[in-house]
Amino acid sequence: MINLILTCMLAGVIGAWVITTLIARIKAKSLLVKAKERLVEADEEVEKKRREIELEKKEELHRIRSAFEKDTEEKRDELHQLSKKLIEREEVLDHRLEELEQRNKKISTEEQKLEKDKEITKDLQTKWREELERVAGISTEEAKRSLLESIKKEARNEAAQIIQQVEKEARETANKKARKILAIAIQRCAVDEATDTVISTLTLPNDEMKGRVIGREGRNIRTFEALTGVDLIVDDTPETVVISCFDPIRRKIAEVSLERLIADSRIHPARIEEIVEKTKSDIEEITQEEGQRTAFDIGIPDLSSQLTNLLGKLKYRTSYGQNVLQHSKEVAYIASIIAAEINADYVEAKRAGLLHDIGKAVDQEMKGPHASIGAHLAERHGESASIVHAIAAHHEDQTAEAILAILIQIADAISAARPGARKEVLEAYLKRIEELEQIANSFSGVENAYAIQAGRELRIIVQPQEITDGDANELSRKIAQQVEKELKYPGQIKITVIRELRATEYAK
Repeated sequence: MINLILTCMLAGVIGAWVITTLIARIKAKSLLVKAKERLVEADEEVEKKRREIELEKKEELHRIRSAFEKDTEEKRDELHQLSKKLIEREEVLDHRLEELEQRNKKISTEEQKLEKDKEITKDLQTKWREELERVAGISTEEAKRSLLESIKKEARNEAAQIIQQVEKEARETANKKARKILAIAIQRCAVDEATDTVISTLTLPNDEMKGRVIGREGRNIRTFEALTGVDLIVDDTPETVVISCFDPIRRKIAEVSLERLIADSRIHPARIEEIVEKTKSDIEEITQEEGQRTAFDIGIPDLSSQLTNLLGKLKYRTSYGQNVLQHSKEVAYIASIIAAEINADYVEAKRAGLLHDIGKAVDQEMKGPHASIGAHLAERHGESASIVHAIAAHHEDQTAEAILAILIQIADAISAARPGARKEVLEAYLKRIEELEQIANSFSGVENAYAIQAGRELRIIVQPQEITDGDANELSRKIAQQVEKELKYPGQIKITVIRELRATEYAK
């Protein structure tokens, strides 16, 4: 029974395996058929793509061939046109060459004629020369020398006239250029007019303060004058005292000290001494700061501290009423502008202009002209030799040997002579006018002399019977030299000599 069951099971397993194997073979055959079908389809697709690609290649080749043929045809046409133009140019050149050959033949013929004419002319000249020598009685060489002497004389006269004309034009051009440069310098340098004097006036709160300033038996005013070195003038003018001193630093110290004493109201010798000492210390600081500020404004930050301090002192110094510090700044600006216009060293010119009057800060303490003192101070404090020379020569105490010294002289004269720069005492002004007229009247042939334009022009009327036109020029030159020798004045004085001859007759 068991064997039967096992046999049945074995038969079932074998049957199942057989069936499965058959099914697998059937599926494999089916897949193989489908694969073959797909392979056939793929071959057909590849063939189709290959045909399309070949077709596209043929079309592209056809298009390229057409474009190439078209370009070739265009190039061929261009070459044909160029060839045609070259042929035409060759024809033109051939024609011109023929014309040139004809011209050369004509020129050769003309040259031959000219040679013949030259020979004929030479023969004629020889005959004419011989005839002229026979008629004139002199040889050709003698006539040539005479003619050359005449031509030389005429050439010398013409050369002299040309030289005079050139010199005149050069002077006019130089004057125009100089006036332009000076105008530019003055235009770019605008400063205030001078207002400083040698006295200071203080207003008191009341007349009772005058008594306190004077003190018992005048001890306060004597102490104040002894400590400050000024003259304190207390007169009948109500509520006013006057400080007088030629030293501007002393005058400023006295002015500030007196203002502080009046504000404090405690005025006695000990307090005066304390205030004056405090004011001196403050003024020194102020002058140092003013010097540093000026150097910075001008653009010279490397100035030594000693020169900076002296520069600050110039704030309280005046010359003919003109503030010296303001004048120094103005000279620095003008000198630098002129130097820039003539392509000189404008930085060095600015430095020399600022320091040119530095000697005025100590000329009350040292002997000698302020130009020499300033040059000594500049040299001692490390300034260059050119700047030292410019300072020493700016008033012609030394001969100007460099362009920088001449620039400083010019800028100093411009700053001092401009209208409103300096004030002059009326008596001195009238005396200078009188001396000008006296110098002119001292010459023979002068009828009248008038000083006009505040003494900047001298007009002289001469007697026409004694002075000729040529003498008038010489007279103006001599008077100018005499004025330069005897008078001192800012700027320049114009000398004009007028000669007029009038003939009058009456018809009866």
